Amino acid sequence: MATATIDSPDTHDDHDEHHATSTGISNTKLAMWTFLGSECLLFGGLISTYLLYKTRRGPGPDNTAIPTDIFDIPFTSVSSFVLLMSSLTMVLALSALTRGDNAATRAWLLSTAMLGSVFIGGQVYEFTGFIREGVGFTHNPASSAFFTLTGFHGVHVSLGILMLMSLYVASKQGKLTPKHTETVEIVGLYWHFVDVVWIFIFTVIYLIPVD
Repeated sequence: MATATIDSPDTHDDHDEHHATSTGISNTKLAMWTFLGSECLLFGGLISTYLLYKTRRGPGPDNTAIPTDIFDIPFTSVSSFVLLMSSLTMVLALSALTRGDNAATRAWLLSTAMLGSVFIGGQVYEFTGFIREGVGFTHNPASSAFFTLTGFHGVHVSLGILMLMSLYVASKQGKLTPKHTETVEIVGLYWHFVDVVWIFIFTVIYLIPVD
């Protein structure tokens, strides 16, 4: 995965010009956009697979339950709202860094990571509830498709949390200054991407009725 490096204070001040491509976009930002484009294709394939298998139950009497039978939509809706709110705190973190307010930058970065962690905690709780109800990853095609899609998204959120915490540590060490706003912007692009993808996943899994 393309990652953004945090420049030390003694790097070139004209960061964007030094790394600009013929399109006017920096190499790092272009790499992130390219990565996110490939991720769109990957999630598109996973969503399509889920739509094909979401009603496929197992052959035996113990494998007939599928995730749609035991969804807790109100709980998942709250968890989804928490994740979407983290996009706002990410924007506020970038705005604070632009103003040179390091304390606020760290506060909003940490808030974003914490909101993402709450979402992951909710996902783990949901998964364990499914397993207690006898709907595990290998029980039937529907549950396999569900766990693969939502679990893969959870991995992306977890990676985003690690990126946010690395920015937080860099800020604590004085290595994150207004010169490095593009670095935070790139991490923000990734974070907004996983939020937008979840909107599609939530709609497809929880809101579209089973035929």
